[in-house]
Amino acid sequence: MKINVEENFALLFDKNNSTAYKALQALQKECEESDKIYCYMDKLADMIDSDNSYIRTRGLILIAYNAKWDRDNKIDEIIDEYLKHIEDVKPITARQCIKLLPLIAKNKPELKSDIVSALKKADISIYADSMQPLVCKDIQNSLAEIEKL
Repeated sequence: MKINVEENFALLFDKNNSTAYKALQALQKECEESDKIYCYMDKLADMIDSDNSYIRTRGLILIAYNAKWDRDNKIDEIIDEYLKHIEDVKPITARQCIKLLPLIAKNKPELKSDIVSALKKADISIYADSMQPLVCKDIQNSLAEIEKL
């Protein structure tokens, strides 16, 4: 199925989260098959600075899914900014970021040590007691996955 990349990219910012999520899924699938979304990397980088946690999360996801197409090393340029989201103010966004890091490490082995270091230094005490064990487990899982690469 051919998707309209431009249209779906615009829908990532839709006020209706269900609509935006469907667009995200379509773009994610496209990233698995082609580099058609790669030309949006600068816009994706801007998304991770959004005040809206949903938009931040969508940006983080699509950046990770574009790691295998990153011939211009755009992820290398923004990795520090990306890794800050391990401690995102929203634990849900942080968890997504943490779970995506093995994908980046797999496709960008030169960033592996930065990623591992950031995961090991993460301060999960900033989260509510109910979230800390979940974030901690996500970090452990990602580190284990990266270790296997």
